[in-house]
Amino acid sequence: MSSSGEEMPNEDEPNTIDLMNSINLMEFSDEILLHILSYIPSTDLILNVRRTCRKLATLCLDKSLTHTVLLHRDYQASEDKVKQLVREIGKEIHQLNMAGCYWLSGTTIEHVTRCRNLVKVNLSGCHLTSIRLSKMLSALQHLRSLAIDVNPGFDASQLSSECKATLSRVLELKQTLYTPSYGVVPCCTSLEKLLLYFEILDRTREGAILSGQLMVGQSNVPHYQNLRVFYARLAPGYINQEVVRLYLAVLSDRTPENLHAFLISVPGSFAESGATKNLLDSMARNVSLDALQLPKSWLNGSSLLQNMKFNNPFYFSFSRCTLSGGHLIQRVINGGKDLKSLASLNLSGCIHCLSPDSLFRKAEDDIDSSILETLVMSCCNLKHLNLSAAHHHSSEDLGKHLCQLLAQLQHLRSLSLPVCSIADSAPKADKAPTQIVTNAVPRGFGKKVRIGVQTYPRTMSSESVTQKPSSVFWTLLENVPFLETLELIGSNFSSAMPRNEPAIRNSLPPCSRAQNVGDAEVAAIGQLAFLRNLTLAQLPSILTGSGLISIGLQCQQLQTLSLANLGMMGKVVYMSALSDMLKHCKQLKDLRLEQPYFSANAQFFQALSHCSSLQRLCIISRSGTLQSDAVMSFMGSCLGLIMCHMFTGESLTACKNLQQSIVRSFQAERPALNVVIFPLLHEGLTDVIRDVPMMHLDEITLFKSRVAEEPPNLWW
Repeated sequence: MSSSGEEMPNEDEPNTIDLMNSINLMEFSDEILLHILSYIPSTDLILNVRRTCRKLATLCLDKSLTHTVLLHRDYQASEDKVKQLVREIGKEIHQLNMAGCYWLSGTTIEHVTRCRNLVKVNLSGCHLTSIRLSKMLSALQHLRSLAIDVNPGFDASQLSSECKATLSRVLELKQTLYTPSYGVVPCCTSLEKLLLYFEILDRTREGAILSGQLMVGQSNVPHYQNLRVFYARLAPGYINQEVVRLYLAVLSDRTPENLHAFLISVPGSFAESGATKNLLDSMARNVSLDALQLPKSWLNGSSLLQNMKFNNPFYFSFSRCTLSGGHLIQRVINGGKDLKSLASLNLSGCIHCLSPDSLFRKAEDDIDSSILETLVMSCCNLKHLNLSAAHHHSSEDLGKHLCQLLAQLQHLRSLSLPVCSIADSAPKADKAPTQIVTNAVPRGFGKKVRIGVQTYPRTMSSESVTQKPSSVFWTLLENVPFLETLELIGSNFSSAMPRNEPAIRNSLPPCSRAQNVGDAEVAAIGQLAFLRNLTLAQLPSILTGSGLISIGLQCQQLQTLSLANLGMMGKVVYMSALSDMLKHCKQLKDLRLEQPYFSANAQFFQALSHCSSLQRLCIISRSGTLQSDAVMSFMGSCLGLIMCHMFTGESLTACKNLQQSIVRSFQAERPALNVVIFPLLHEGLTDVIRDVPMMHLDEITLFKSRVAEEPPNLWW
């Protein structure tokens, strides 16, 4: 012992720092190294890591790493890298995902023919002509799963006999249609899974009206006798409905006996026809489903659900239908039938689904908690639940609060709720929203505090939380600790850039109960340590945005953030708090901001520069402004950013000049760079939007609820 009472270190034993410095990564077991290597993009793995040493040269060619190659979202995968990758390991690849590689030329895509052993390939969003597709598929004789786009100019007559032979063996097909066509469906006579995405515009770029009628010679569609999964998602437009009817007509002639998933997602109304009625009647008689989604008009007032048979269902979507809670319990849950198999439920826009009867109820009336309680008890293993786009108000006096009931669903991984549903109680005349304060984000010391306005600190630690909040929303989140996706969307919210909903420019005012939801509730989200995706839209009582700082500090896995219409509409009240939040978001990849009068200035971009993982940025702001020099500086410092979409109140000239400057300066070193800067209210916006790669448009630029939007693991 030393004179001071402290034990002297043993010089014969290395200290912790020495041990850490002496650890050699190559001394780890092969299993651990393979797990680490699985997180590295394939192009980097094969073209760089493999060349570092002999051991890694061997491990990087392990079947576990070369069997499946993901180029989807590998934005650094240039033409040369992809060609070289395919040359070196093409024969080892059995599954290849190139979805959304819009920056690769057709000649580069054609190199897929070197992957002779491919069983599954996703080419959605890639540049393919009929002739090039024919050449590729002719060489892929083992292919069983295919995803492609069908663009204007597609001609099935250009497909060779070898190509058609490959297609005849394909069991799974995903087709995105940008033109009225059957695509390659007539050649796929063994299909078990068919996914159709209809993205056909009603008018050409020149304004000519398109017809949904297909040529007689193209109508040789097989009778789908082996089909197990049928899925169709339609973008708005009458022509998409015309074309999908042609596909459904074949199903109505002879319904596949093994069909177990039937899903049609349609925005707006989609009238039944004689063929669709025959199809539904046949399905009710002959099949037992485990996944179902139908257009709302097919369900409203119909006894269809009562006659439909289900077998261990895992996905239901009744989005936007008028199904009442009474019908939901009786026809779907059969009065409380065991539905432990149900993993995903979409009740978005079902304004009456938590009330016993829809005939005498107003949309804003209180819910019947017993209906939700039955739902929760019957579907106790739900992982994905969507209750957005409706007013679900809990009664102050009768039954349990919605949040208390949902807290029992401890397997939840994604959840979408209307803002008004998480309010503790109905607003009272003597309780102003400004009296709500958050314990999770304490006030700073030595600062004057304006009465009625929440403040937030510049820094915060876990020790700052001295008192546990008692709100029902906090309790809900405390009981679903593994939640990865959370959406809080105002029941009356509509984006300034809608697509999958009716194009309403003038949004309705927020629900009065949403006035009871503010910074304290946002701060409660900070306890979700595994949160990856967060959407907050139309929260009128955000006063400073202080809760955002809690999220930035504590939700260290956050990758996607979407904020829209927070606080007062005439002023961005949360700008300072957002800047503080962004400084902590090291894993953030996608950021979408929709806010009137938003100023994309140097302060904002300085804070955003801390988000070192950022890949996609979208700003939508009516009457908003941007500083061109700040944007250029940010683009230069954020090396991973490949998508920059800004729709503001700036002039067309200013927008075009900035867009050209960005492309000219950064396109060469960023092959996937996609830049769209355009006035939000300009009449030419529609033509600009149609040129945006679908993966960006669908995933970030257009606002929509994404929880339980599709069945889990629908495709890749």
